[in-house]
Amino acid sequence: GVRGGGIAPTAAGSAPISGAPRAEGEKPLASPAVRLRAKEAGIDLRQVPGSGPAGRIGHEDIEAFLARGPQLAHATGLARKDGVEDIKIVGLRRKIAEKMALAKSRIPHITYVEEIDVTALEELRATLNKEKRPAKGAERPKLTLLPFLMRAMVKAIADQPNLNAVFDDEAGIIHQHEGIHIGIAAQTPNGLVVPVVKHAEARDLWDCAAEVNRLADAAKSGTASREELSGSTITITSLGAMGGVATTPVINYPEVAIVGVNKMMVRPVWDGTQFVPRKMMNLSSSFDHRVIDGWDAAVFVQRIKALLETPALIFVD
Repeated sequence: GVRGGGIAPTAAGSAPISGAPRAEGEKPLASPAVRLRAKEAGIDLRQVPGSGPAGRIGHEDIEAFLARGPQLAHATGLARKDGVEDIKIVGLRRKIAEKMALAKSRIPHITYVEEIDVTALEELRATLNKEKRPAKGAERPKLTLLPFLMRAMVKAIADQPNLNAVFDDEAGIIHQHEGIHIGIAAQTPNGLVVPVVKHAEARDLWDCAAEVNRLADAAKSGTASREELSGSTITITSLGAMGGVATTPVINYPEVAIVGVNKMMVRPVWDGTQFVPRKMMNLSSSFDHRVIDGWDAAVFVQRIKALLETPALIFVD
């Protein structure tokens, strides 16, 4: 019972055992000042053995618990961890770090984000994937969105060849290439690599798809050659379903442009009379603002948008 404002001692056997955490749901006994001290220290009072009557926790118990460290906190799975692992950046990871540092320190990026209605493109892609190639021909690879984007980029670059270039900023020379060599940024078990589809301008949809598949397999297995991982003039980066709504892709130095593919989502779109479900996807593209003006960047992305939204145009020479 309660006497004189104090708490009557419980039976001898009912007090918490010194050094043992309380059972789940058991409220620890402590003054407001002690509770505040525990809160400031990030301590769960249920894990602190009390040395006072009926297991009451005092300031000295808090200090003793802190001095002992996290060994008692394992009962709730919330133990403190103080270890530090030193990981030396070597090999591919070091090359990635160096290239990213170069890109961000030397290239003033401008990023342009535009949404694309890919409903018609997805319908066309599904139709083409259902078609059977004549028996005498090799089996066609399944088409993803990437080959369509690659062909759209090829057509857009025909009007804006300055996007298909690398910039030697030390010499002050822009090397504008006739051949379009599209890097496909790919995540592998060993880190980020960029296998290159050479001469995309000379490949049709299925050739682009087959080469992307071949290079992706080589990159993931670690068998891609140095030649297959170099020589790109413009890059695509895509994380598929993990692509997010918008990104700010880092240019593959010393190129001047990179096209980022974000995830596709079904969204309600107003068609003038009602909202209709459409498959929408954003492109987040970055450009080297030293050599590519914002207007040129916008024209390039808008041209790609027009081609992807009316995919029949991709097949028109």
